[in-house]
Amino acid sequence: MVGAEEAARLDRLEIQVENGGGGAWEYLCLVHKLKPRRSDKVLKHGLAILNDPKARSNLGGEEWTLYEQVAFAAFDCQQHNVAKVFSLSLPLPLHMCDCVAVLSKEFPGSLRVGRLEGMLLEAENSWAEAEKVYARLLEDNPLDQIIYKRKVAIAKAQGDLKVAVDFLNKYLEIFMSDHDAWRELAEIYVSLQMYKQAAFCYEELLLSQPTVSLYHLAYAEASSLQLWFLLTAFIEQVLYTMGGLENLLTAKKYYASATTLSGGKNTRALYGICLCSAAISQLTKGRSKEEKESSDLPSLAAEALLRDYKYRAPKKLPLLNSMLKNMKLSS
Repeated sequence: MVGAEEAARLDRLEIQVENGGGGAWEYLCLVHKLKPRRSDKVLKHGLAILNDPKARSNLGGEEWTLYEQVAFAAFDCQQHNVAKVFSLSLPLPLHMCDCVAVLSKEFPGSLRVGRLEGMLLEAENSWAEAEKVYARLLEDNPLDQIIYKRKVAIAKAQGDLKVAVDFLNKYLEIFMSDHDAWRELAEIYVSLQMYKQAAFCYEELLLSQPTVSLYHLAYAEASSLQLWFLLTAFIEQVLYTMGGLENLLTAKKYYASATTLSGGKNTRALYGICLCSAAISQLTKGRSKEEKESSDLPSLAAEALLRDYKYRAPKKLPLLNSMLKNMKLSS
């Protein structure tokens, strides 16, 4: 995680470099270290250094790292001309040259360069060719995480989410502690309306990172979405056999956890508590008092929302009041 001091230093350096005050190499090194997404700046100042023979020679071995950094920035900015060979022998500026080809020539057979070659093919929408490159690289490096993730990216780029799910599941069989992969898989499942599977992914994340409030929130939403999907499909008769009430009660608990972990400042979690409580009241209508929900949590969540809106969005306060009255959470 980038600290406030390092972020401030990066911003100062960027202003200095943009205003012609020098320090471009120091700025690029800091970007490489902190990994913020400033591809346009990296492309601009990286090309300026690589096109200056004297500045480039001063880099020593770091010259090749800069070629790689500029290549990634070019992909991100969709500047494929930077990654397109015209003629390496021509004394042209680098924007007419190919960073990937320069690296391939210097480091034949390199895994890192092989990945770049695959990404270049992806950028040109040559999916089959990119797949062949990654398949070849995986034969020699079967535990390379980046290549697995590139295969997932290809499947998503082609809109084939089911194939992306298959790749991610195979990946997670090997790299079970990759939090980003679990989150990516959960998000794909949600987009496919496979909420039970998404909830499982968030359970894995909660087990490994129980203090991250966003995971509690996402798990609560996945649990409540299972019920929402059933309701919108007009099959209320099977709510209880499908565990609809149980899902709502679970969702409410995790919305409460997200609220606690965020210090009561997570608006989505507060809304979640109110919505779950209203739905639970509807489902338990007509039951005995022992079976009904008895908690001050919904009213406390409603009060927190009212305070928040009064401070941050007073014009929308009447809308919120109306909604909470319909839920019987406000007088």
